Amino acid sequence: MAKRVPAKVVPPFASEHAEREYWETHDAGDVVTWSNARQVVFPNLKASTETISLRLPTALLSDLKVLANKRDVPYQSLLKVYLADRVTRETIGNTRSNKALQPTSRGRRRTARG
Repeated sequence: MAKRVPAKVVPPFASEHAEREYWETHDAGDVVTWSNARQVVFPNLKASTETISLRLPTALLSDLKVLANKRDVPYQSLLKVYLADRVTRETIGNTRSNKALQPTSRGRRRTARG
């Protein structure tokens, strides 16, 4: 019979950021006893996504599918990653891209091309 190694104790965390950093460098297998785990069902859990209809130029969609195929992921998932990345950059305040998309005095958006 294999000797059981005592589980390590997870330290208390001052913030979610501190906990995230901890788990990036530590293995949960050292602290979780899977033999005590049980399956849980959440019957009233609602999806956190919303279905939308989006029209894309055929060439753009084809390029997206090629990129997704290279990464072996569905193209919709890759599109979500790209959108999330851009929204994060815009929200954080990437000044270069923010200046490129600021509204002009006529109410239209100025693009990076002019």
